[in-house]
Amino acid sequence: MSDSTSNLNTQKEHILTLLKEKSAMKQDVFRHTIYTFGMVKECIKEIASELHIDIQRLDNRVIVLGEEVNDYAAQLRIAGDLLEFFMHTNVFEFEKNHSMFRTGYVKHNPFNSYCGIINVYNFLSDSFKYNRLNDLGYLICRIFVNREMKFFIEAKGPVGIKYSSFSNEPITKEQIKEIINELIIFVIGFDLYTPPAEQVKEVSVNEIQEKISSINLRTGKRLGYGYGASPKAEDDTNLYI
Repeated sequence: MSDSTSNLNTQKEHILTLLKEKSAMKQDVFRHTIYTFGMVKECIKEIASELHIDIQRLDNRVIVLGEEVNDYAAQLRIAGDLLEFFMHTNVFEFEKNHSMFRTGYVKHNPFNSYCGIINVYNFLSDSFKYNRLNDLGYLICRIFVNREMKFFIEAKGPVGIKYSSFSNEPITKEQIKEIINELIIFVIGFDLYTPPAEQVKEVSVNEIQEKISSINLRTGKRLGYGYGASPKAEDDTNLYI
């Protein structure tokens, strides 16, 4: 057998090993992530249904609605806010300086660090109602699910601290509901601020006609408040982990 043939056989064996181990692992991660997202969609509908019934008794002007957009997206409307849940279809690895690589769980099996991601964004309900395509949404949570369906999250508030490292057991509907409820509490308290007058004092005839015809004034909860104007406000809108 020639050296070239031997090398080709070695390469083929290495490729098969990678396909058998790494590619198969990623299939497991995807399967568990989409199963988790299925639970997320169930929780959204259940939470929305319960809150809708209760709030209608108190004030029938307040709308709470949960719905599936497609296999990888779902929405939860809470009065003037909208939570968009979006599952990415790819599997991700973390940079090696991430804190998870110092845990025994990942050291025991590096494949445990590969995760699927469910992103949660906060938009204004009116952004979708009036088709304001330039409006801004903010990432407020990321749910990471691995090949064993264990999870951790990056999020604002106490729930982000509670679930900041991999869980000991696979994620449950109760935990998902707790996370969603905490996100609802966060966005209700995350108010819409008016931008500084200096940033909106000039407008052309064309721009105002467009705004009138389409209600297309670009809006976001902290639009206009950058680092120079209010660092604290900017920090409150972005997910820094």
